Amino acid sequence: MSPIPGNLLTTAMAVMPHTNADRALEAALSLDIPFWPQLPRLSYYEDMYVQASEHFPGMVMNLEKKTLSFDSTRFALELEEALAGMDDPEYFDISEQFSAVYPRFLEMDLADRPAIRGQLEGPISFGFNVKDENDKPILFDDTVRPFMMDFMAKRVNIQLKRLKKINENAFMYVDEPGLQFIFSALSGYDQTAARNDMDNFFAGIDRPRGVHLCGNPDWDFLLNMDLDILSLDVYTNGEIFVNYAKAIKGFLERGGVLCWGIVPTNFEPFLAETIENLEARMISLWDALAGKGIDRDFLLSRSLLSPATCCLVNPDGEKTVNQAFTLVRNLSASLRERFGLA
Repeated sequence: MSPIPGNLLTTAMAVMPHTNADRALEAALSLDIPFWPQLPRLSYYEDMYVQASEHFPGMVMNLEKKTLSFDSTRFALELEEALAGMDDPEYFDISEQFSAVYPRFLEMDLADRPAIRGQLEGPISFGFNVKDENDKPILFDDTVRPFMMDFMAKRVNIQLKRLKKINENAFMYVDEPGLQFIFSALSGYDQTAARNDMDNFFAGIDRPRGVHLCGNPDWDFLLNMDLDILSLDVYTNGEIFVNYAKAIKGFLERGGVLCWGIVPTNFEPFLAETIENLEARMISLWDALAGKGIDRDFLLSRSLLSPATCCLVNPDGEKTVNQAFTLVRNLSASLRERFGLA
């Protein structure tokens, strides 16, 4: 049995628009499965790509312009130092400079929660977005890519180890928004290469672990990976996702958990929705899967609820996001009562 709970408990993605760490942490702790927030509006160090880049050789960060890039010459010069730190788990943890919340989260008493969660930007998205001096994504550099996979795996592992000290059911999201683009938009890195790299990456990561993304990737590719949890935006992609019933069933039967991102966090879609609409939407998706042979009780026992996406662009800052967290909690309570879940 997976240590990740189901039964429609709540969690959320970590990137939040708050500029006050206390308020962000309060919102994260309001959900069943809390997490430590990432606050890029508080500091550029908390941008998800920058946060993942700490101690990575060859990184060039410009705080004033808020840019992150890669320098091949610098990589060669700094690689030896990085390799020397590869056996030191602390080398790969997130420092106070790169997160205002993570150190505080680790000091909290969260043993009574059903689980807690951490996260790190995944290697595919990191390597796709960080580019070298020739504007080439480092994902396509055959020298850098294997090191990057190992480096990011070690970063995930030390964080999970720290989190498990305060809650034995801790788990990790590997955030991979780039997976929706990687096969169709780029040449030189096909699905076979991606499968091999991701299989090796996850083989080096302790359990439980999974992927979060908000886009619409190749769902067969993800559902057939060795993951413990898959978090997705079903508000946007639900009708597409449930077409993969065979792969979903296999994922669940292997012990996988699905986190259904159903409550919109963007200002206009949020205002247009009600709890009744969202409840009906979720039930219709589950009905579709039940019609394809997936037992509903089993599905719900392996399901969490969350907001649909992160959001940093609302004109009201954190207000709509906070309201979305409240709506997720209320939706969970209503659905749990409807289906008799403890």
